Amino acid sequence: MKIKEYRTQFIQELTSMYDAGEAESFFYLILEEKQQLKRIDLALQPDLVFSASAIKVWNAILEQLKMEIPIQYLLGKTSFYGLDFEVNENVLIPRPETEELVDWILERQKTKGKRQNIKILDIGTGSGCIAISLAKNLPNAKVFAIDVSEKALATAKKNAILNEVNVTFIAQNILEVVSLSTVEGLEQEFDIIVSNPPYVRNLEKEEIKKNVLEHEPHLALFVEDHDALIFYRKIGELAQKNLSNSGQLYFEINQYLGREMVDLLEGMDFMDIELRKDIYGNDRMMRGEGRFLNK
Repeated sequence: MKIKEYRTQFIQELTSMYDAGEAESFFYLILEEKQQLKRIDLALQPDLVFSASAIKVWNAILEQLKMEIPIQYLLGKTSFYGLDFEVNENVLIPRPETEELVDWILERQKTKGKRQNIKILDIGTGSGCIAISLAKNLPNAKVFAIDVSEKALATAKKNAILNEVNVTFIAQNILEVVSLSTVEGLEQEFDIIVSNPPYVRNLEKEEIKKNVLEHEPHLALFVEDHDALIFYRKIGELAQKNLSNSGQLYFEINQYLGREMVDLLEGMDFMDIELRKDIYGNDRMMRGEGRFLNK
C-alpha cells in the first residue's frame, strides 16, 4: 500500500476521538520514528509504499491510539525544552507549561549574572525533565533531584545520560524528610529549589482527559481534596531550613489554587512572591525568595 493512501486511512480512523490535525501529527511522528521519513520525503516521493510487515506495526500502533494510549508512551520518547527524553508509564509526560517554568528559572538566572557553582534541587523529578534541562543550560550548576519512585528515577537517570549531564538522583519520600540536610547525598543549602509535585485534586478528575487519567501515573498526579497543598507546605518548610539567603523557590501549581498558594508562601515569610499564568492563561507557576534570618 502507498504510504499516502495509508495516511488517509490512518487519519480517518482516529478522527472520532482526535481532531484531524492531531491525528495527522501522530502520523508524521510515527513515520519519522519507524520509517525515518519526514513529511517532505513523502511530498517528494508520493509513490513510496509500506511493506506488509510495516503495515502490521502501524496497525498495532493505530489500535493503541484508539485506546487513547499517549503517543509519547507508544514512541517511548518526547521533546522538552529542546532536549530528547525517554518516557514510559512510570513518569508523567512533560508538558509545555513545565517548559515555561524552566524558562522562567533560566531567565532570572541571567539577570543575576554568571554565578558559579549554584546548587539546585528538583523535588519530584519524574522523568528528570526539569533537573536535566537546568543542568544542560546551567553547566556550572550542581543539580540534585529527588523522587519517591525508584522506577521514575531509573528513567530519569537514563535521560541524564542521554542528554550528557550530571545530576545526582536520590530516592526519597519528601513528606518523610525533616530537613534536606539529613538526606544522604544532599547538600546543606540550595540556591534554587524547584518542584512540580502532585497537585490535581480528586474532585478535578472529571476534567482530566482519558489518555492521562488511564495511562499516566496517579502517584505523580493526585492529592486528596482535603489537603491539596500538602506537598507545597512540606517543601516550603524544607526550603525555610535549606534555601540560601536570597535563594529562590519555584513551583508549578494547580490553576485553581493560585490565591491559596500566595497565602501559603506569605505565611511562611517568603519575599518577592510572584504568581504567573501559563500560555493558556491559567495560574500555573510561582516563585518566592528566601530571606530567613533564623533557620
